[in-house]
Amino acid sequence: MMDEMRERLERTRRVTTPWSDDGTRGIRGTRLDELLERWANGYDWGVHEHRIGEFPWVTVQAGETELRVIHQRSTNPDAPVVVLLHGWPDSVLRFERVLPLLTDMHVVVPALPGFPFAAPLTGPGMSVNRIAGIAADALAELGYSRYTLSGGDVGGTVAEILAGEHPDRVAALHLTNIAPLRALTADRSKLAPDAVAYLDRSAQWFRTEGGYIAEQSTRPNTLAVALGDSPAGLAAWIIEKLESWSDESAFTTDELLTWVTAYWVTGTIGTSFATYAEPATLPDRIATPTVLSVFPRDIKPEPRSYAEAFLNICDYVEHRAGGHFAAWEQPEAYADDVRRAVELGGC
Repeated sequence: MMDEMRERLERTRRVTTPWSDDGTRGIRGTRLDELLERWANGYDWGVHEHRIGEFPWVTVQAGETELRVIHQRSTNPDAPVVVLLHGWPDSVLRFERVLPLLTDMHVVVPALPGFPFAAPLTGPGMSVNRIAGIAADALAELGYSRYTLSGGDVGGTVAEILAGEHPDRVAALHLTNIAPLRALTADRSKLAPDAVAYLDRSAQWFRTEGGYIAEQSTRPNTLAVALGDSPAGLAAWIIEKLESWSDESAFTTDELLTWVTAYWVTGTIGTSFATYAEPATLPDRIATPTVLSVFPRDIKPEPRSYAEAFLNICDYVEHRAGGHFAAWEQPEAYADDVRRAVELGGC
């Protein structure tokens, strides 16, 4: 697999545009050249593959679906249970730096269906609603009837749905963003002025930065061919997001390449689009006690008033650093906020 990838990288047809070194138009050509050179010559996937394989992986039968999860157990059988839910364009690797900070809890990190390290996804229909149901079944199979959910991006949306559908099981939520779909149905007449202003900023972000969402949700088949057949294309598509959505120096070159290689070796870039392409239904309002962590370099940080329109916000924590991949970028701060949620119990 890696030998073939390197051969493809060596044969990459460099494509230039009139804006090749304009970072506002996508990944810079010189930056991509640096990344591809390292990927083809010197990067050692085997080291990272071994480390990832050492996680305490288990496969859980959830109805007719197999869910692969990292299951890190505490030595205390009565420890609280925390479920960490990743998003796109990442994987369970988002939480690699948080796991050592939560050893006093039972921690479950599902590889969401369609994403790297998950069981193969076959057939349509893998919406965020279906994923929430699979996660609920898997947690019951593991023997967990009460837990705190933590996540952002796709994982945050899954967490909202799971809390709405199983309020008896979800003790608390810890989120880094509100489900983006809520912006499409929000009633502006019932929102505070700063929440309305947020919707305007969000709409502007979608116009200038959301092209990838339009393509992944409407033409996933076409895009999957381009990215699934070209490691250079895959790297450009994913690394642009990893770098632009995070704080400076959040990733080393090899860390970026590891997150991209996870998609390449598992062949999951096309199936990872399912949560964009499949329709979703969100609960109107969620009563579960919620901690919202706001990181300044995230793509669309929400004001408290907007979050309170949909969630029972008990703690709104504004951080000084960190972006969209906060669990990776600021693991200590992220773990502290997870503990805030676990300790909430209600408010």
